[in-house]
Amino acid sequence: MAGERMMSGKTVLVTGANSGIGKATAAAIVKLRGRVIMACRDLSSAEEAAREIREQTGADRAQLVLKQLDLASLTSVHAFCQDVMKEEPRLDVLINNAGVYQCPYTRTEDGFEMQFGVNHLGHFLLTHLLLDLLKRSAPSRIVVVSSKLYKHGHIDFEDLNSEHSYDKASAYSRSKLANLLFTCELAHRLEGSGVTVNALTPGIVRTNLGRHVHVPVLAQPVFNLLSWGLFKSPEEGARTSVFLACSPDADGVQGKCFADGRPQVLLDKATDREVASKLWDISEVMVGITT
Repeated sequence: MAGERMMSGKTVLVTGANSGIGKATAAAIVKLRGRVIMACRDLSSAEEAAREIREQTGADRAQLVLKQLDLASLTSVHAFCQDVMKEEPRLDVLINNAGVYQCPYTRTEDGFEMQFGVNHLGHFLLTHLLLDLLKRSAPSRIVVVSSKLYKHGHIDFEDLNSEHSYDKASAYSRSKLANLLFTCELAHRLEGSGVTVNALTPGIVRTNLGRHVHVPVLAQPVFNLLSWGLFKSPEEGARTSVFLACSPDADGVQGKCFADGRPQVLLDKATDREVASKLWDISEVMVGITT
């Protein structure tokens, strides 16, 4: 995408940078001379990804920093952020990219339904804890990776944790709708701070079809062939993340959702201020933020 500025001297934190869109995003930022903190649950997988990125881009070691972060553990999020605050004098961009896709019903360490817990609550706490550093580094940016599947999502305040009923697709859509409502509310709170927040929907990317989607063995060759034709490569999927993180065209843009580098018109349920504000308050309680 034209117009990304060189990122030398800038530090970008990418969650889930060890595979898929996150890895492609990290590689693209490194190519622009940025320094990337790869925040990953699985450090050995992150090391492998970092090695591949270095081979692919010729980046030096200092451009990729690996840190362990498990978004399914609030304790891990706290420890990770303390480490970042101690080690990093500045943070120019935070990319909330990691996600769990349509997994069977499981709970996080803190008892949250896994998709809501990782995709929304873990990132909610992460952003909260890194906000002072982002504000001190202004102008800075927050980028939130959502999904067009938000359209099928519904925020049921009576059952955010899917305790009454669980459908893996509905739970994923709910978590992605929560990402957009979070972006909407955070944008209002950040006005005048020099920090912007925008979301994006990357489209269907080959890698992220997920370990939890079952394709019959006989259909696999056809499915693989189709996926190459119809779905984006991770690099294509990462383009809008890179645009929002790096492009001068995104300077000062606040509270929007992009797809293919362009702002999108969202369904009303994704920009409902009342729901966004209520979800924010409940999320604070769930992750133990006392304001």
